Amino acid sequence: MFSLTSRAQAISNKTLLAVSAISVAVAVLSLLQLYFGGAWNIGSTRINNVKAVALLKNLRAFGAEPGTAKENAKLQFDLAADLTPLFNWNTKQVFVYLTAEYDGANTAMNKVTFWDKIITSKDDAVFDLKNVRSKYSVWDVESSFRERPAKLKLEWNVQPWVGPLVFGETDAESAFKFSTIKNSAGKKSKKARN
Repeated sequence: MFSLTSRAQAISNKTLLAVSAISVAVAVLSLLQLYFGGAWNIGSTRINNVKAVALLKNLRAFGAEPGTAKENAKLQFDLAADLTPLFNWNTKQVFVYLTAEYDGANTAMNKVTFWDKIITSKDDAVFDLKNVRSKYSVWDVESSFRERPAKLKLEWNVQPWVGPLVFGETDAESAFKFSTIKNSAGKKSKKARN
């Protein structure tokens, strides 16, 4: 009854229970700290000077089919944000991404990501970027999204050391319209047919 195996099992069970209880407590306390620290009410974000550019791309990596070019969109924008409320003692890193939401002809709402950044310390959580070009060239599932209105939002994902991922977005929004098409060489071309 008091063999070495049963003692080892009892110690490992108690250790596992203690580690699990501490992990749950850490996760709950860090979520509460984010909530009371204002993580879901970040109001110091600005998205300005949004300029959209539409290009025709012939590569499959940009959504094109053989012999047919696909319309792609890129942005240029200014972005200022203070994301320090997202950092506490349990924050490993924060993944920040700029998304655009727009209505489609066949779908109720579409969302694409133009830019992202991984922030690993509270010191880097305040930034003021000017004339930033989007990291990603995006395309629509339909033939074109030219002249459609869209809203830009800055969204975030807190990745903790212990606990679940936490998602949210800042209060800032910026409206813009997708632009007319340019070809991949940068010359203006005729508008795409729908």
